[in-house]
Amino acid sequence: MPTLPAEQPPTGLQEAHRHRKIAESFGTDAERYDRARPRYPDALIERIVAACPGREVLDVGCGTGIAARQLRAAGCQVLGVEPDERMADVARRTGIDVEVATFEAWDAGGRAFDGVVAAQAWHWIDPTMGAAKAAQVLRPRGQLAIFAHVFEPPPAVAEALATAFRRLVPDAPFAFPPPGRAQDVALEGFAAVEDAIRRTAAFREPEQWRFDWERTYGRDEWLDLLPTTGALTRLPADTVAALLEEVGAAIDATPGGVTLTGTTLAVTAERR
Repeated sequence: MPTLPAEQPPTGLQEAHRHRKIAESFGTDAERYDRARPRYPDALIERIVAACPGREVLDVGCGTGIAARQLRAAGCQVLGVEPDERMADVARRTGIDVEVATFEAWDAGGRAFDGVVAAQAWHWIDPTMGAAKAAQVLRPRGQLAIFAHVFEPPPAVAEALATAFRRLVPDAPFAFPPPGRAQDVALEGFAAVEDAIRRTAAFREPEQWRFDWERTYGRDEWLDLLPTTGALTRLPADTVAALLEEVGAAIDATPGGVTLTGTTLAVTAERR
């Protein structure tokens, strides 16, 4: 699910998994990714743990282990699956056990889990194959939880980012949604996820959870976050620098930094 600016392919979230090279480019600067990407609401983590029948959790597309560490702190035993060795290495250094593979190709080896989660990653997975495989590795009453942040910077900053991106990267496979549309795009993506879950006939009716939050970023924090987004991870360094310069100028003209009023959305379903 998209959330950080410009993580929406123009063909829609249902087709994001076809852009696998982008999905596997986040390790370009894995340390920055781990440092800059926002954490998930404690209330979400607590609700996932409470819904699982046990504490063994599989984290699909675990990245550098951001969600995995939060789940571990809440008492879970977490195994990560991550296609990028560079991201997996950062997660391992924080004590997370990670196996390197795409989820579609990953071999569970007969293992089963009480929960399968995907934090900011499910849109890179074939939705039909992903839901079916989650059902295969979940124990009865196990919980599938797919979640992501949805937010936008203030309009002036969002417009500066979109304008600079269109000019500097005219042939990019990504397109920025119009200001104010990020949540609509995310909800469309989650609706497709729910449909894929239903088609497996292996889960009870999916639920949507919502957690609202607000955070203010300083100029340097926001410019540290932007290069970790899928639209920028494969761009030349000079292009990224030029884009950040224009966005930085827009932030300088916005009193009080970048205040994000955001939402973390989740789709959950219980294995029959």
